[in-house]
Parts: sequence; C-alpha cells; structure tokens
Amino acid sequence: MPTTKYIYLKILFSIFLLSVFFSCDQQKSEKSAISKNPREITFIGLSNIGGSNGYYRIIKVTKDSITAEKGTTSNKMHKAWASAISPDTWKQLSSSIRVEDLDHIKSSPSQQSVDRTDEAFQIRTPKKAHIYINSFVDTIHYKQFQQLKEQLDKILPKEYK
Repeated sequence: MPTTKYIYLKILFSIFLLSVFFSCDQQKSEKSAISKNPREITFIGLSNIGGSNGYYRIIKVTKDSITAEKGTTSNKMHKAWASAISPDTWKQLSSSIRVEDLDHIKSSPSQQSVDRTDEAFQIRTPKKAHIYINSFVDTIHYKQFQQLKEQLDKILPKEYK
C-alpha cells in the first residue's frame, strides 16, 4: 500500500516539473519575439508562374541563403540551385525594400487566364507577410521591386535570370 502513495507523488511531481519547464520555454519565446525589430525584413520571395508551357521560376532569399528553382510543367523539366549569401549581400537586397511602403503597394488581377505569367513578391517581417501579385501596375512603389530584381540578377547564375 505505501508504494502506491509514492507512485502518485512521483507522477504528481513529474507533472509539476513538466508544466514548469514548458511555461518557462513559452516565456522565453515570447520575449524573443518581442525583441525582434518589427520593421526588419526576414524573407524575400519572387516568383514568375504561368504561360502555355506551365513555366515557373521561384527565388527565395533569407539572411543567410538564396535558393532558385525553375522549370516547365509541360516538359517536366526542373532545375534547382542554392547558395549561401553574405550578410552584406542580404543587407543590400533588403535595403532596397522600404518596409513603411509595404502596406500601400497594390496588386493587380492574375494574367494567367490570358496565357501570361504572374509575377509575385513575398516580403516577410516578424509581424506580417506581405504578398503582391503583378504589382508592376503600381508605378509609384514598383521601383523598389525592380531594383530588387536587378540585384537578384547579379547574384543568380545565368540560367536562373
């Protein structure tokens, strides 16, 4: 009989310890999320998708790496490339985007229905993900995206431009 009392105490004590560990972990993650700069860009994505052959090109850039994929679905052709980038390269890419403008950029309707490609940009900050489709119609704000594309072309291998 006394062993059952100890088992219940051990179980109760282990549940208490687990709850303490998990609550401490949540507080740490909340503090780290708060300390991040909400105006800092954490991810840049560019994609061109559409056309009669099902063409796609997808570029993803983070603080330390860049990946590119391209291909066509009609030929089942797919190529992928990845590389590390320096902090200076990331700073140059992310500095072309003005975070304060992101809420004002306008997208336009998809052009895939008329057998054309759609250009999509995705910019993430710790607070929000901004996604724009065919934003080239927004001539006021598109200049920063054009500058970003030019900088990406300098980094990417020839076959992914």
